[in-house]
Amino acid sequence: MDARDTDLKKELDATLQTRRELGEEYESALVDSFLEKVDQRIDSAVERRVRRQLAEQQMTAARDSRSPRPTDSFGERFGFGIVSLVLAIPLSAIGGGVAHLPGMLVAWAGIVGVNVVQVARTNPDLFGRRRRAERGDAWED
Repeated sequence: MDARDTDLKKELDATLQTRRELGEEYESALVDSFLEKVDQRIDSAVERRVRRQLAEQQMTAARDSRSPRPTDSFGERFGFGIVSLVLAIPLSAIGGGVAHLPGMLVAWAGIVGVNVVQVARTNPDLFGRRRRAERGDAWED
């Protein structure tokens, strides 16, 4: 039994003692008074619990916003790179066979472009930080 339960037990004992002294005509007023005190205890306990849960949610949200999360795993990035290189061979052959050097350059520009988009997707802060640094802003973490 903790201190709050002990205080509540003392309140109940005092209410019962007062009822014995004053008689039955004051019984409803005494019960209402005791129930009011119990309601106040319950309200304060619920309020403390809600405040604690809100603080925990805010701390979790703050931690989640600060910690970067990779959008995909190493295996996905590695697989994308392998597929990109494997597809580069036939694309280079087709581009070089049809339009010679300009066709090959266009094919490789497309391959490089797709890989740059993939890097930008998996590392969203990569290019944003560079722009902030060029403007003279401090690096944000």
